[in-house]
Amino acid sequence: MRLICPSLLVLLLAAAPAAAVIRVDINTGLAQPLPIAVPGFATPDAASTVAGTTAALGGQVAQVIAADLGSSGLFRPLDPAAYTTTVTMPDTTAPQYAAWRTIAAQALITGSVTANADGGITLACYAYDVFAGTELARQGFVTPAANWRRAAHKCADLVYSRLTGEGGYFDSRIVYVSETGPKTKRIKRLAVMDQDGAGHRFLTNGQSLVLTPRFAPNQQTITYMSFANNRPRVWVYTIGTGKQEAVGDFPNMSFAPRFSPDGSNLVFSMAIGGNTDVYRMDLGSRKLTRLTTGPGIDTAPSYSPDGSKIVFESDRGGTQQVYVMNADGSGQQRISFGEGRYATPVWSPRGDLVAFTKLGGGQFRIGVMRPDGGGERLLTNSYQDEGPTWSPNGRVVLFFRTLAGRAGTVDLYSVDLSGQNERKIRTPLDGSDPAWSPLLP
Repeated sequence: MRLICPSLLVLLLAAAPAAAVIRVDINTGLAQPLPIAVPGFATPDAASTVAGTTAALGGQVAQVIAADLGSSGLFRPLDPAAYTTTVTMPDTTAPQYAAWRTIAAQALITGSVTANADGGITLACYAYDVFAGTELARQGFVTPAANWRRAAHKCADLVYSRLTGEGGYFDSRIVYVSETGPKTKRIKRLAVMDQDGAGHRFLTNGQSLVLTPRFAPNQQTITYMSFANNRPRVWVYTIGTGKQEAVGDFPNMSFAPRFSPDGSNLVFSMAIGGNTDVYRMDLGSRKLTRLTTGPGIDTAPSYSPDGSKIVFESDRGGTQQVYVMNADGSGQQRISFGEGRYATPVWSPRGDLVAFTKLGGGQFRIGVMRPDGGGERLLTNSYQDEGPTWSPNGRVVLFFRTLAGRAGTVDLYSVDLSGQNERKIRTPLDGSDPAWSPLLP
């Protein structure tokens, strides 16, 4: 999948400063999602584009926005069959509020698609409070017609942000390991897709086993572990060119890589002489710094969003537990003290929580805790859930679930911080080891 140059998606209209009357409380979990109407976007002329007519795109844009907002669990898109009116161009700026009140829509998301002379389109996005009869937000996007889905995701992010007060996460991507074949001989390939599963693309051919892909902050680069030529090493993959490069030529096994928040460093583990420690590599100079020195297995490092600290797992105390240290390796301290074992800790992009896999009672479950170890909560309860990764706004956790049995499938799932909105993410084949990108520029 080609990542889009920022200059190809241009903001057109400033967001409206109107105060929101309706508000979605994202912190306590929503018992009743907010009913919203997302009718097909209007067009001044059903012109042709490389992606179809603007009239057809208007309908598809509405479907993407409704699916995005509905997937959050915070909104309930109403059935278009219940609509009593259609939206024309004048309606985009002067909605027929009475018609939307009759079907109890509390928010109306509408807009238009216009073909531009250069072959691109302009997507105008508006959000209204139906019962207050006020405009909540507006924004426009100029983009190549082929990129219309990204503009729709941007519109959904605008609505989510305006009604929740939090940043959105719909214009983002997921990289993961696509799996097929018997459990004893799995073929594993890197794959990337939009957060809603669209635009799926395989990045590797499955000839070498791959594990733990992670996005760089620029969303253009992925680091991962590969067994190419039967040597377990950390690699970097550039999405735009398909170029792959091994990071260093170490005689020992290196694994579990992750970028620093500014993309200038990689942290990963390396096994030397029966001991596994966390190392940092400066990607400019390729200088390697050892950050942990204790006995046991220290692995799965993950930076805090400000880059000042690293969370990791270690069995130095006898069982797998979560530890935090300063970015230079100093000040190491254990933060998990509950029953069972803890693995794959990942720092939230908000900085307020650490997600982890908890092992105990024959189950793997996904949980979160504060960086000081307090406030532990489990979000899932299944046979084998593991490998958490955060949405760009730190409100949703993506993970993979393995079903019991020799033929048990492996799939990607998401759950929000309330633990109430668990959803399966569709992939062409089985999927594991997901990593969520930051918001695209």
